Amino acid sequence: MQWRDTGVLLVRRPHGETSVIVEVFTEAHGRHAGLVRGGVSARLAPVLQPGSQVDVAWSARLEDHLGTFRVEPIRSRAGVVMNDRLALAGLNAICGLLAYALPEREAHAEIYARSVTLLDLLGRTDAWPLAYLRWELALLEDLGFGLDLGTCAVTGRSEGLAYVSPRTGRAVSAEGAGDWADKLLPLPPALLGGGTGPDQEILAGLGTTGHFLAHWLAPALGDQPIPAARERLMAQLARSL
Repeated sequence: MQWRDTGVLLVRRPHGETSVIVEVFTEAHGRHAGLVRGGVSARLAPVLQPGSQVDVAWSARLEDHLGTFRVEPIRSRAGVVMNDRLALAGLNAICGLLAYALPEREAHAEIYARSVTLLDLLGRTDAWPLAYLRWELALLEDLGFGLDLGTCAVTGRSEGLAYVSPRTGRAVSAEGAGDWADKLLPLPPALLGGGTGPDQEILAGLGTTGHFLAHWLAPALGDQPIPAARERLMAQLARSL
C-alpha cells in the first residue's frame, strides 16, 4: 500500500531513540499519521515542525497499518513566525485544531485549501486574525456543525442581525432578541463576512465560534478538551489590543 501527496505537518512526537511519528494533513488523504525513521536527525528535525508544507510518500504492508513516511520539504513557516508571538500562536492554534477535529484518513479538500492559504498569511499581513476567525467558522461548517447566520430565527428577516443563539446556532436580530439579548452570543459583522474586522470584533467572534467548538464539536469527539493552543491564541490577541 502506498501513495504520495503534499500536506501540512500538524504534530510530531518521538518514537524510540531516532524516529518520530508525525500527523500530516494532506489534500487527498486527509489527516494521516506515519512513522519517519531518523526523524530526529539534523537533516529532518528542522523539516518536521508544525506548519511545514511537505511532500510525503506513505507506504505500509496493509492499509490499516501505521506505515512510514518519506518526507521532503516544500517550505517552512516556522522561520516566518518565530519572532512574531501572535503569528506563532496562530500557527499552533491552526495545527492544534486540525489535529483535534479532523477524522483520520478522510479528505477535506476545501478546509485543506483554506488552511494552507491561512498559514501562508501568518507573519506576512496584519489581516490574518480576521481570516482565522472565518476559518474557524468554515471548519465548523465542514465538519457538519455550521451556523445559520443568514436570517433572524425570530423575525425571518436578514436586517439588523446582532446575536447568535447558543442552543441552535441561528442568527437573531436586535429586534428579535428582546429581553433575551443578554443570554445570546454576539454576532459581529466580521462573522457575517463584512467589515475589516477590528480586533474587538474578532475577539467577540472567536468567543462565539469557541462556544460551538466546545459545546457542539467537543461532545462529538468524546468531550476531549479544546486544544490549549487556541486559548493561548485568544490570550495573545487580547494582549495585543
